[in-house]
Amino acid sequence: MKTLPILSAAVLLGLASGAATAKVSQAEAAKLGQTLTPIGAEMAGNQDGSIPAWDGGISKPIAGYQKGDHHADPFPNDKILYTVTNANKAKYKNILTPGEIALLELYPDTFKMNVYQTRRTAAFPQYVYDATKANALNAELVSDGNGLKGAAIGVPFPIPANGLEAIWNHILRFRGVDAETERNQAAPTKSGSYTLVELSEQLRFEYSRPEATPQELADNNTLFYFKQVVSQPARLAGTALLVKETMDQEALPRQAWTYNTGQRRVRKAPNVAFDTPGTVSDGLRTTDDYDMFNGSPSRYNWELVGKKEILIPYNDYRLHSDKITYDDILKAGHINPDLVRWEKHRVWVVKATLKEGMRHIYQTRVFYLDEDSWQVSAEDMYDNRGELYRVAFAHGLNYYEVPTHWSTLEVFHDLQSRRYLAIGLDNEGQMYDFDANLKESQFTPAALRRSGIR
Repeated sequence: MKTLPILSAAVLLGLASGAATAKVSQAEAAKLGQTLTPIGAEMAGNQDGSIPAWDGGISKPIAGYQKGDHHADPFPNDKILYTVTNANKAKYKNILTPGEIALLELYPDTFKMNVYQTRRTAAFPQYVYDATKANALNAELVSDGNGLKGAAIGVPFPIPANGLEAIWNHILRFRGVDAETERNQAAPTKSGSYTLVELSEQLRFEYSRPEATPQELADNNTLFYFKQVVSQPARLAGTALLVKETMDQEALPRQAWTYNTGQRRVRKAPNVAFDTPGTVSDGLRTTDDYDMFNGSPSRYNWELVGKKEILIPYNDYRLHSDKITYDDILKAGHINPDLVRWEKHRVWVVKATLKEGMRHIYQTRVFYLDEDSWQVSAEDMYDNRGELYRVAFAHGLNYYEVPTHWSTLEVFHDLQSRRYLAIGLDNEGQMYDFDANLKESQFTPAALRRSGIR
């Protein structure tokens, strides 16, 4: 697995040191927007041309788009280049992850990967790019990597020195300022039957606000607020969760509260972290699996392995479309492979290994971070026997009215139970509102109780 030739000797030293952290030099930061994209990806394409150069991505809505629409596919005429199956996987083994190979083998007759032309569509507002360059010169890890300082708005470590910096880039990647969503999740049985769980979610990103400053973020020690309320099925309706994520989790760990409809009480919930089972997930994901990884990185040692070209779900506008139904997507064993678009992209490979004395159901996790967005696009999770346990994918696309690259659907496969969890189903509902104008007063325990009352 190769590392980038553009990395300086100081950065390469950081790769080996694991927890080392340092601000980059002016000369290194000057590469952003030149040989590197404004958030740190390689500007150039790859050697054989299968990955093109980044040309700015999709920076504005495509023709015909109106606010509130599901996002139409900018590339409706793209054709399948080739299909990876269990029968021919050996031909493509160099661009497949262990998790992808495992799924091909587990479902040899139904799982496949339709591969399309690679399109580097990720784009972000100019103020995010400007902030990212400032962060490159000023951002630092603190509290043994359990927090950071000197960063705001943009990617904190666009030229990462180690795995901790890379995973913080995922945690703090730009996803808008305020977002309100109506999303659904389902955990189909082995036969493919499922019960839809309807969720209302609100996110207020303190870190991403255009007026945010590193000092204000440090003083308030707040990165974002998150509120989630279950509306269906009826037996779960009103169940609610509130999270205040902190910038330095050693100084103040994540603050979380839950609302229980039976007791009609809000309770503080310090266990909403790490490997606690995720909300109504049938035990198919952990709390820190949400968004592919979230929360404190303190239980793992983080290694920046290098860069690799692999197939990941990308530009999944067909999977996002309001022209299809949840029944079209949710099938026995895995989602409908004919609706998924795979592309070859460069990713950062980050390996997390459980620290001695720490507890988690995942002994090892390998994350594959899209270089153009810092989104974890795929993940392989290994149990405490060292066996591949779960495989996850974030099906990304460009929300071009913002613009931002984010997932439209996250899918967690449990190889042992042969079941999966799909989070983010929005085809039959309203589209995200990135202009929600949410207030801090909407993210208090009292507000949580009001949201949860049926």
